[in-house]
Amino acid sequence: MKPPSFGYQLAQDLPDAFAHYAAATDDVLWLAGGHSIVPSLALRLQAPGLLIDISRLPELAGITVSDDGLRIGATTRHAELLSNPLVAEHAPMLAQAAHFVAHPAIRNHATFGGNLALADPASEFPAVVRCLGGMFDIVGPDGERTVAAEDFFLDLYTTAIEPGEILRSILIPPAPPGTLTAFDELARRHGDYAMVGAAVRLVMDDGLIGQAGLCFHSVGATPIRAENAEAALVGHPLDDATITAARDALAQDLDPADEPTMPGATRLHLAEVLLGRILSRLATPAP
Repeated sequence: MKPPSFGYQLAQDLPDAFAHYAAATDDVLWLAGGHSIVPSLALRLQAPGLLIDISRLPELAGITVSDDGLRIGATTRHAELLSNPLVAEHAPMLAQAAHFVAHPAIRNHATFGGNLALADPASEFPAVVRCLGGMFDIVGPDGERTVAAEDFFLDLYTTAIEPGEILRSILIPPAPPGTLTAFDELARRHGDYAMVGAAVRLVMDDGLIGQAGLCFHSVGATPIRAENAEAALVGHPLDDATITAARDALAQDLDPADEPTMPGATRLHLAEVLLGRILSRLATPAP
């Protein structure tokens, strides 16, 4: 299938992008990596009158560190998350998750911001960014604003980005001392969409879990925080009894729908198994 005809503009910077958007007389889509837009055009799921290419905007590029945390430009490629030393040092969970995203050919071109803006509930990065307390730097013709990850993912493929706005960067706040993080998922084959995935962040304080963040993907319409399982962890040592309590509490947090390929109860069981594996790994770090 071929896409319907559309116009194309290559934006040079943000003011240029917004000028093209304001002048458009038909529906507009922003284009960066193109790994979600191009297939949807080919299937005629979307039919914009104009594509504005923002892949070369300098304001959307780069990975930097400051006292505020790790800032990642929206056009950062997935492969850069795997290889960048700043990501490895300040947000290693992102690098872990990038390893599971699709295959190298896709990771070399797909963008971090595009992945988050799409908000695919089966995607790894939304769960990781929510678990890490990420902040979304959004800019539009009327100015800029910051949206917390807790408020960014609204529903299936729906985010807080308004029409005409662009996701400029993502800020990952600094990790407190004693932070442990891990990401893992269960998939039939590496690179396939996961049956379930989990991002885990613990802050240890004097042998006890002072803070806990658990966020799952592929279990609902958005990345889902497991707040009851988090509560089962906080204030306890990371031992077998605590891990079992967190696993048992997941049934209060996750309610996956039945699907033709998998009953919801099976997906919940896989989430419990996965959480137990990750927590056990964090409890017994590799020498």
